[in-house]
Amino acid sequence: MEKIAMYKCASCWGCEDASYSFIKNNKTIFEKVEILFWPLLKDFRKEELEKIKDGEITFTFISGAIILPEQEENVKILRKKSKFIIAFGTCAHLGGVLGLLNICADTKEKERFIPSQTRFCKNASSLDEVIKVDYYIPGCAPTKDVLEKVFSSLFSEKLPPGGKIFADNKALCYECPLNETKPMEGVKVRSLKQYYDPREIDPGKCFLLQGIICLGPVTRGGCGASCIKGEIKLTSFPKLLLSRVMSLNPKGNIPCSGCFGFMDKINDFGASALSYLASIIDSNNEEEIKQILDKGIINPMGLLYMYSLSKSILFKEPYIDED
Repeated sequence: MEKIAMYKCASCWGCEDASYSFIKNNKTIFEKVEILFWPLLKDFRKEELEKIKDGEITFTFISGAIILPEQEENVKILRKKSKFIIAFGTCAHLGGVLGLLNICADTKEKERFIPSQTRFCKNASSLDEVIKVDYYIPGCAPTKDVLEKVFSSLFSEKLPPGGKIFADNKALCYECPLNETKPMEGVKVRSLKQYYDPREIDPGKCFLLQGIICLGPVTRGGCGASCIKGEIKLTSFPKLLLSRVMSLNPKGNIPCSGCFGFMDKINDFGASALSYLASIIDSNNEEEIKQILDKGIINPMGLLYMYSLSKSILFKEPYIDED
């Protein structure tokens, strides 16, 4: 029986909803694990965490970005207590939406978004910017299919190699049913739209061909293109994400926003996304390309770095393990 722990940093509770629902509905997992620490289920005190022997926990799943000193302190304790640390969900993996706080240059500006009585870190951070991470589960939130692969892999006789991201290392387009609607010569457009009327969407045609910005070409696959296909269900996605998607399009099908993050050998998601979008504009005139991008991308940071600003080369160097 494996001893596990789960801990939440700063997040929307979507990952906690996903993890709790998945484990609750998979009785075989309960038979294989002993939960030593999970504040969602019980009001654990820090003293109880410190009493756990170093290395006693086999797998610790940590969700959320790190924005508070107490979160940073607790994940460092969990690192000592655990054989393996798994970043659970986009915020732990990439910093998530809270990484956008790093745009704020000073503490006073941040206090507009976080209560001033709260003492918080200088920057919002992904988990591996604070401690060493062994495995990554991407997704906002991770889907049921992804979690099944994760637990099957972790509880197998042979563990996956360190640093593994439980997703494909190829673009989401390869698993998107709309990919086959693209012409052989590739996508070329004369306009781009970050915001659009859902009633204008042709569900049988690639979003990019319609001028609607989709980040599938630069996003790691593995989610099954659920957002694009409109196959979002309560059994696979948390209610928070479901309500967000349905508000954008009642039919459920929306373009990829990049929550699975970037593929190997790419060190900045936003730069990669912007480069791709510029490349599909049907023009060789630099000024015209700039005008199309400026008109189409209303909120550049929100689009290009919705989930990954914390990991961007714009702000800080990646965490380097000193051991």
